[in-house]
Amino acid sequence: MEVKILWTDFALYQLEDIYDYYKYKASPTVAKKLVKAIVNESLLLELNPFLGAKEPLLADKPFDYRYLVIKNYKIIYRFTQNLIVVVSVFDCRQNPEKIHRLND
Repeated sequence: MEVKILWTDFALYQLEDIYDYYKYKASPTVAKKLVKAIVNESLLLELNPFLGAKEPLLADKPFDYRYLVIKNYKIIYRFTQNLIVVVSVFDCRQNPEKIHRLND
């Protein structure tokens, strides 16, 4: 079974924000390294889509959301058939209630 990973526009936008923030606050090298680490962590899901724990704050949503943690970020995704959809890269230093803003 070949599993594909799809990043939503919202998740890609969040990755860009992360890059821009660290590019300004640290350096382009640090920013690139962090974004690359986040993307590489998501690639683990191709081998095991159920690797991440279920996200309890999204239990009321129609999909079964899971997450992986990398540094201060949660990669929030859902798995249906042969497709992993990354819906958000959530900064865990925020108010957890903000996680409900997902429109997916």
